[in-house]
Parts: sequence; structure tokens; C-alpha cells
Amino acid sequence: MTPPPVPFFDRARADLAMQGELVAAFQGVVQSGQYILGPEVEAFEAECAAYLGVRHAVGVSSGTDALLVSLMALGVGAGDEVVCPAYTFFATAGAIHRTGARPVFADVLPGSFNLDPASMARAITARTRAVVAVHLFGDCAPMDEILAVADGRGLPVIEDAAQAFGAERAGRRAGALGRMGCFSFFPTKNLGGFGDGGLVTTDRDDLAERARALRAQGARRKHHHTLVGGNFRLDALQAALLRRKLPRLGASLAQRRRHAAQYAALLGQADLPLSLPGAGSTGHTWNQYVIRVKDASLRDPLRGFLAARGIGTEVYYPAPLHLQPCFAAHGPPAGALPVAEAAARETLALPIYPELTSEEVTRVAGAVVSFFVDPRG
Repeated sequence: MTPPPVPFFDRARADLAMQGELVAAFQGVVQSGQYILGPEVEAFEAECAAYLGVRHAVGVSSGTDALLVSLMALGVGAGDEVVCPAYTFFATAGAIHRTGARPVFADVLPGSFNLDPASMARAITARTRAVVAVHLFGDCAPMDEILAVADGRGLPVIEDAAQAFGAERAGRRAGALGRMGCFSFFPTKNLGGFGDGGLVTTDRDDLAERARALRAQGARRKHHHTLVGGNFRLDALQAALLRRKLPRLGASLAQRRRHAAQYAALLGQADLPLSLPGAGSTGHTWNQYVIRVKDASLRDPLRGFLAARGIGTEVYYPAPLHLQPCFAAHGPPAGALPVAEAAARETLALPIYPELTSEEVTRVAGAVVSFFVDPRG
């Protein structure tokens, strides 16, 4: 009998378990007639600020818009440069480009794939206006080292924490480590919404005020525009539903960590040509569990082998940003950022969502082992 598939991600398992509570939240918003910003958004912002340990949390329309609003709030614009890692989701650099600034790509660390502080330092020029540090896959970037370099040059650091809601480093949570933090509530995230949504965090009153104005066409009161902003507001319905999920986040992250430990135990005891993700900081949230196939030519065959057995995987990311066609003019050329380029060739993400069962983790790990023992099955 063929076992049931193991999807790479299955949100329905979690949502159906709290369906009644979610339906009640939806009905409350409908009855209120308040769909844009309003009390639900304000309450969610306050709860997020308390959880993350920041003075201000500003709900916005997506993680991408959180990055854009943060860059705009810091005054980044045409003629400026912003340093960011080459190995990350496109939005990190796309938001920089949309301000008129130039993304300058730095290499990443071989273990965590987070921004390499030494490569970042080499990428800074007289035109650099800010640094974006990504907490990739749920593991906080080495912020002490990054901040030491940035602070020495008078540069603000924006945290791209889209994959890292709840992640911690040295007792502080992601979003409270840099000048501003940016989160995504895309459905696949640790705190996943029911569509697009995002959050900007900061301890600075002036930056929070600018972010709130920028999300509403640059106006803090109707028809009075102090800035040129955009339509970056968070929907009340998203806030209401996310408020019901936030209290469950701790349990969800604990389950992700258990899955990661189980993968490490099962795959680590076999003599496989793989590099497993390190535990990183103790606050790693495991938004993704990404293995590295030492022989890059075997990565895609492994993925096909798992797919044939009903096991979903993803490649994050198949090309580093400096080699994307739209950024070709910015450089650097192929070969200049070797760690990022190797990561794009060698990495594969395995299922790790909280509702995954221990038996499913065992099955996934067993299939990975089987591939290297006998790839013909």
C-alpha cells in the first residue's frame, strides 16, 4: 500500500484545528464594518510590540512593503547604495531598487547562509546609506558583528526578518536588534496569515511616525500629506485572524525545533554526503530546514527521488540575486560571491511545518538516506 504523500507545507492542518475561533474572528470584523486599520490592527500591533520587545510595531500590507516602508522612512533614495546578502528572497533587493537606490550584494556565511560581516564591510562605499541583514530560514544573522561594522560607519541596519518571527539572539528577538525590523505574514511563515500582510518594528518614535504616514499615502490625517507614501495598510481581517494565532506561536516554534532535532539525529547518524543546517542561535525558528548536498549534481536527482515517493521539497534559492537578469548591470560577476553561488546549487529544503508528524519526519529522513544508499530505489 502506497503511503500518503508528505506535502512540503500544509497550512490546512493548523487552520482546521482552530476553525471555530477563526470563523468567530471573521464574523467580528464583518459585524464591525471596519476593514482597513482600526481597532483590530491597533490591538495586533500592540501585541506584536510586546512580544517582540520593541516600542513600535506598524502593520503593513506585506513583507515586501515592510522593507520598502523602512527604506523610505530612513530616507534611502536615488543615488544611494544599500548592502544586502546575495542569497535571499528577491524582495530584499527588489525593495532597495524600488526606492531608486542600488543594491550592493555581499556574500554569505557557509553555515547559516546569513550575511557575512566581512564581505559586507568590503561592500560598503561612500554612497552606502544602509545595510539590510536577513535572518534567513529563521536563524538570526550575526547582528553583533554586523552592527559593529555598520555603527562604525554610521549606517542603520534594517532586519529582514520575514522568515524569523519569534527568532532570538542573545536574549533579544528579531526585529528588536537593528534600527528597523521587517516581517512577513505570508501564509507559509512562522506566523502565517490568510493572504499578504507585514509588520515594521522600531524603537524610534520618529521612524514609527514616518512609517505610519508612509503606509497611508504619506498622511497622518486625512488629505494632509507630509510625505509621498503608498497604500501599504494592513487589513483589519488579517490582523484579527493573526491575533488568534499569535498566542499559539510558542508551541508552534517548539514543534519546529523538535522536528529539526529529529532530522539532525536521523540524518546525522548516517554517513551521507550532506551538510546539515547548524542549530544556529538557540532562538532558531526553523522556518525552513535546508540541507546542503555536497555534490551539486545530485541535488536535483535527490529532489526527483523524493517527489517520486510523494515527499515535497523546495529549492531556496535557485539563483543568487547578483546573477538574476534584472540585477546583471549592478554586478558583481559570476564567481565573485562563491558561497552564495554554491548555496544556490547545493541546497534543498525539507518539510518542517509544526503539524508534520514524527512519523512523517522519519519517512522523509529515511527516503533521503535511501537515495544515497541506492538512488535507483
